[in-house]
Amino acid sequence: MSQSLSVELLREVTRMYTRAQRVVADCCRTTNTQCHLLTELGRSGPLPLSELGVRVSLEKSWVSRAVEAMVARGWVTKEPNPSDARSWLVTLTADGERTVHELNATLDRHAEALMAKLSERDRTAVEKSLQILMKALREDDAAMCCLPPPDAKDDKSCC
Repeated sequence: MSQSLSVELLREVTRMYTRAQRVVADCCRTTNTQCHLLTELGRSGPLPLSELGVRVSLEKSWVSRAVEAMVARGWVTKEPNPSDARSWLVTLTADGERTVHELNATLDRHAEALMAKLSERDRTAVEKSLQILMKALREDDAAMCCLPPPDAKDDKSCC
C-alpha cells in the first residue's frame, strides 16, 4: 500500500468512526461538546477548567458554556481550585459518573458490534495494527501535547 493511500485511509477511517461514535453517543442525551468533556473528566478525574479546554482542544468560551450546562444537569461541580485561587476545578458528580459509565458502555457496544463484523483473522490483524498505531501516537508530540506523561507523579499537563 502506498504511503498516500495509507494516509488517506487512516484519515477516512478516523472521520467515519468519529462520526459513527457521535451518532451512537447521541443516545446519552448530551451535546458532542458535553460528551467530549464528560469522557475526558471520566478518564482524568477533576481538572481545572482551563486545562479541560486544552485537553479537548476547545476554546474557553465553549468549555465554560458546556460546563455550566453540565452543572445545571447535575453532572459536574465547578468549585474554586484549591491549588490556584484564580481558576475553577471541574469534577464529575455521582450522576456525572453514571452518565460517563453509560456513555462508555454505549460506545463500547458500538465498537464491539463493528469488530464483530470482521472475521477472527481480520480482527486479530486490526488489533495488531491498532496497537502499532497507538504506539506511534504515544510517541507523537501533537497527539500527546496536552496530556501528562503516563508515568507522571503529578497531575500537571505538558501544555
